[in-house]
Amino acid sequence: MAQTTVYIKAERNTQMQTDDVFLKDIASLYCEDKAVLARVKAIKLHTFHENAKRRFFISMTEVIELVKEAANGVEVESIGEPDMIVERVYVEKKKGAVEALKILLVSFVCFFGASFTIMAFHNDIGIVDVFGKYYELVMGRQSNGFTVLEISYSIGLAAGIIIFFNHIGGRRLTKDPTPIEVEMSIYEEDVEKTLIKTASREGEEVDTK
Repeated sequence: MAQTTVYIKAERNTQMQTDDVFLKDIASLYCEDKAVLARVKAIKLHTFHENAKRRFFISMTEVIELVKEAANGVEVESIGEPDMIVERVYVEKKKGAVEALKILLVSFVCFFGASFTIMAFHNDIGIVDVFGKYYELVMGRQSNGFTVLEISYSIGLAAGIIIFFNHIGGRRLTKDPTPIEVEMSIYEEDVEKTLIKTASREGEEVDTK
């Protein structure tokens, strides 16, 4: 008789909007035996309670143990993450004034922060003097500070920023992820790995028994 195998591909981080967490919520599951698959999908891993922690950690070894208890005699093959984080998130259906204020604040900080950085860089390298000397060498007269050099450089700087960040308004120039998205993905991955290591070190992994 062929051995029944359950394949589990778990995600490292899963966000839940419900209190009860089942195995099907944090992993993709496959098994040729549909009855076994149904039992495995229905395995309850955790229940979030009010005023309790909104994040819990579980390892694949615990998941395998639970699967073998729910479906005796099956083999379990993990093809995903060895450790998982599950977060309980609360989403407000109506976006109020606070949400709009947060967006305005972030936009304000990003705009003026980037502007200050660009101006400070230009001041450090003395770009006004450089443009003035180039203009005087080529044109034979002193620059008034508002020439074709300054205009073309400003246009090129704006175009370069748009191309680099792959975004203009709400539109994406190409299908490639933007540099910010790439950096955020790397940052999130590092945070998740750190959280898992910290939880393992402090013994915070959930005992599902």
